[in-house]
Amino acid sequence: MLRKWILIAVIAVLALTACGQAAQIVTQEAEKAAFGGGGMAPESVPALPSVVEGYAPVEDAVMKRESLAASSGSIAAQAQIDRLVIKNATLSLVVKDPVASADRINALALSLGGFVVSSNVYQTSTDAQGNRIMQAGVAIRVPVDKLEAALAQLKGLAVKVESQQLAGEDVTAQYTDLESQLKNLEVAEAQLQRIMEEAKRTEDVLNVFSQLTSIRGQIEQVKGQMKYFRESAAMSLINVTLIPDVLSQPLETNDWQPQGVVKEAVEALLLALQEVATAMIWAGVYVLPLALLFGAPVLLAVWVVRRRGRRAKAATA
Repeated sequence: MLRKWILIAVIAVLALTACGQAAQIVTQEAEKAAFGGGGMAPESVPALPSVVEGYAPVEDAVMKRESLAASSGSIAAQAQIDRLVIKNATLSLVVKDPVASADRINALALSLGGFVVSSNVYQTSTDAQGNRIMQAGVAIRVPVDKLEAALAQLKGLAVKVESQQLAGEDVTAQYTDLESQLKNLEVAEAQLQRIMEEAKRTEDVLNVFSQLTSIRGQIEQVKGQMKYFRESAAMSLINVTLIPDVLSQPLETNDWQPQGVVKEAVEALLLALQEVATAMIWAGVYVLPLALLFGAPVLLAVWVVRRRGRRAKAATA
């Protein structure tokens, strides 16, 4: 019985093997027919690149390179932009003559290629002799490359430099933003002009004209701000306060002497006593006799009237 089952198993294995070989032969023949007979076998055909596995990484790499190139270009462009820095200075100077110094500062600004923004000379007080004490304030603009030379010459006019302040403001970012706004506004203006040329109805023309007027106003405003930034960066502003030397001197107290003050106080007291004594003398010599001369009859008349009144009361009682 066991031999019988072993024989059946061997026959089955042989049959399956024969079927597999036959199927392989049929497949090979079909492949030969498909590739023109005797051609390349499918396993020798090069595999096509996978869209999923190949394209996406390549695209990512290209995008990364483009992004890096754009970033590098942006950084390079940013580095090439000239910085727009506004430099201003403020000085407080002690001078011998503020009026003359103000005139010299005005001349200095013109000699350096600048101009005078404002110049103000005014009186602050008077000295012991009644002379006017003057003070001045001057604002000038000079080319930024001559700012240091101007400050050095200004300090050369002073007896003493009370204070000095130099400030710088970088407005490059603001100026770049204004440039972008100007480009956008000019593009919008050009588009509106084309629309206006093609407009047929009066209502459309008026509407576009109104928008053009608004855009033009914004363009002029942006250009004005850009001009202010350029001129302020090119010409530095210097504000100078000129203080007269007499005001800068400390109060003199070295000549003060207590005995001198006591002497002045005694003299003032004696003067006051003299005035009092003079008044008493006038009262005794001048006022009292007049009072007796004119006051005695009045007092006598009053006394007589009162006495008669008392007698009348006594008689009636």
